[in-house]
Amino acid sequence: MEPIFLRLAVALGLGLLVGVQRERAEDPLAGVRTFPLITLVGGLAAELSLQLDAPWIFAVGLAGLTALLVTGYAVTVGSGDKPGLTTEVAALYMYIVGGLVVIGAVPLGVVMGGLCAVLLHLKEPMEGFANRLTRGDLKSIMQFAAIALVVLPVLPNRTYGPYGVLNPFEIWLMVVLIVGISLAGYVLYKLLGARAGTLLGGVLGGLISSTATTASYARRAKDNPTLAPQVALVVMIASTVAYGRILIEVAVAAPRVLPVMAPPLLVVALANVAICGVAVLPLWGHAGDLPAQDNPTELRMALIFASLYGVIIFAVAAAGDAYGDAGLYGVALLSGLTDVDAITLSTANLVEAGRLGAGPGWRAIVLASLSNLVFKGVLAGVLGGRALLLRLMPLFAASIAAGVAVLQLWP
Repeated sequence: MEPIFLRLAVALGLGLLVGVQRERAEDPLAGVRTFPLITLVGGLAAELSLQLDAPWIFAVGLAGLTALLVTGYAVTVGSGDKPGLTTEVAALYMYIVGGLVVIGAVPLGVVMGGLCAVLLHLKEPMEGFANRLTRGDLKSIMQFAAIALVVLPVLPNRTYGPYGVLNPFEIWLMVVLIVGISLAGYVLYKLLGARAGTLLGGVLGGLISSTATTASYARRAKDNPTLAPQVALVVMIASTVAYGRILIEVAVAAPRVLPVMAPPLLVVALANVAICGVAVLPLWGHAGDLPAQDNPTELRMALIFASLYGVIIFAVAAAGDAYGDAGLYGVALLSGLTDVDAITLSTANLVEAGRLGAGPGWRAIVLASLSNLVFKGVLAGVLGGRALLLRLMPLFAASIAAGVAVLQLWP
């Protein structure tokens, strides 16, 4: 079969997919017959444009379809109805998809056509999600957009400082990564937080901030010591999920050396998963709401992290230059007391740039994570009281032992 027929068949299938969805939605404008015709017309117009070397043919077809849709929309409005524009936009979109498929961009056309069908099908869930957003949630999304799309593009992408490690663009890019991960957890918390049980509370807390989750839950245990077992488990789960954050950060910041750095980190993470599995059995089925979480997209928090990241990456480079691996490990232990993200990203970036070995890099990250566990243990004891500390100590001790074992035994 000629390739053109195969491509037109793909265009026809995509049109049918979208057309069936519109037919089930009972849209009067276009349905299961119209959408396949639209994609076929787009495909034929693209083929004619190629054969005759006349790109204007495809453009004329698009303009003609636009005129038909505008006329149909005007007639509908004139009859007193108040229609949306979704089907009209989808029709124009699928015309272009048909053209993409025929000119040879089949994978792109299939993905775009499938995406159109999915978006049309998810109307009710998407509208329900939008209606559940509060003014504060919208503020969080807009703040993230400002951090990622307004601030990042204007920063200079060049290095400064005596060690050549302070790059404003790269520093803020790490801010975007961390805020994005935290925002994803925050959105899930907003959707599910009121119904979150122990397991989900720990997972969401780890995505947002395991240290903040420790503080929030510890205060609950202080007020009600009978909650100490559940609180200890949530804190342990949040600390385990933090290793997932670490792996994501290393994958983004140092993809070239990920095969070397990821295995020992993954072993530590799996050991923590096993510890959580043992701890969860006596408490299976217990529920508890997730305490209120702070908005992770506040510009003040982003600036604090950017400053912390800049200081740490400079300190790592300086300490490594002056004292070798011992200096690096000292910085990791100190910085990990309050934040693991900054030392993880700074170390991974230096490893990716070839300025630090992969072995010392992952060891510094593990040391920082263990230091952070110690800090969270002290925090839980101070804020949560003796009952929580006694429940948490065996879990954290096992986690620290696993980390130390990997540090000692991994080649």
